[in-house]
Amino acid sequence: MKFNKLSQLILVSIIVLFAAALLTSCAINTIDYVFVANSAGSGAGSAGQIQTYDADSGTGALRQGQANVPSGGIQPVAMAVTADFSNLYVVNQGSNNVVHFAVSGSGVLTQKDVVTTSATPVSVAVNTAETYLYVVSGPDPAVLTAYPLSSGTIGAALPAVSLIVPGFTTDTIVPTGVNVLTNNGAVYVSAYDQSAYNPGGGTTSSANPGWVFGFAVGSGGALTATTNSPYKAGIKPSALVSDPTNRFVYVTDFASNELIGYTIQDGSTLDFLINGPFKTGNEPNAIAIDPRGIYLYVTNGLDSTVSAFTITLATGTPSASVNPSGSQTNTTDTTPVALVVDPAIGRFVYTANQLGNSISGFVLNPNTGALATTQSTPYPTGDQPTAVVAIPHGNHAIQVVSP
Repeated sequence: MKFNKLSQLILVSIIVLFAAALLTSCAINTIDYVFVANSAGSGAGSAGQIQTYDADSGTGALRQGQANVPSGGIQPVAMAVTADFSNLYVVNQGSNNVVHFAVSGSGVLTQKDVVTTSATPVSVAVNTAETYLYVVSGPDPAVLTAYPLSSGTIGAALPAVSLIVPGFTTDTIVPTGVNVLTNNGAVYVSAYDQSAYNPGGGTTSSANPGWVFGFAVGSGGALTATTNSPYKAGIKPSALVSDPTNRFVYVTDFASNELIGYTIQDGSTLDFLINGPFKTGNEPNAIAIDPRGIYLYVTNGLDSTVSAFTITLATGTPSASVNPSGSQTNTTDTTPVALVVDPAIGRFVYTANQLGNSISGFVLNPNTGALATTQSTPYPTGDQPTAVVAIPHGNHAIQVVSP
């Protein structure tokens, strides 16, 4: 059958419109860029990489975004972003370095400077003022180091502060996390005493095994131990977070399957919440609070779940939130080890699943804190993802609601 030119033109137009419709149906309205750190290969010495995902504003579903970039080292284990979301810092444990990346408005990462740490780096945090980067390293030695920042660039390290339990100065301290208050006034480090807690091995100390070290930030970034620091923190604290109002600190206890809460007194001193600790799933290992400061989420590595809590603002007490299925847990892929609440609208939660080689996504109910799975979750990643952060797309404001 032959077509005249008019018929051919109509046919071509129909094909073009059909193709455009297909493309439109596949398009997403990106609200966040989600960055995941993982190994580029399965070998112990494989170089790390950072993967970028675009998050859909309507569903929270993820798709591959910008091209993968090297993490700048081996075995990336932690990441942090500046408050303006223009700088990303990656801790590479296998190569003892911290790598700085500039983040463009379209989610492109460009490596800038690199600093080598004096001991094995474990975790990283950056203050809201974007003037200091805090890196905790250990256990040989266990130290907290502050690095001045200038437009994101990492400066020369200030004198490191040792993590020592009074009366047990020769004990081996293993740091697990670091957090800085949003008012820039204090820094906290979670750690456990391996001389007192050493499953499968011997112990040589009668010290309490779990601790939180507190430091007030003074002139020029000087760190001074807060009153009564360090503070007891169960058996094996694995991660910690502070709320946006600088009133509460929460710590996960990996060994006791608990969440420990503290009130912040006099700007930096910690005191236990009187009605804690609070039950989590098995082997909690990461924690995050939503931008509003009213919902708290914990990953449970052994259970492959996320526990959701609502924070009672008057007291800081976290109460378990029940998801739509009637359960208090939310299933992820295998072994979640990190999580983030999206900063653009505070409506999505993502976990990095180390043994599942994936990200799990959840939709956060802003009225209850309950979670429901996103479309097509989990999303595949490279080998053994260990850290996840998110930044808002340039077209969206940060939806922080003061509690």
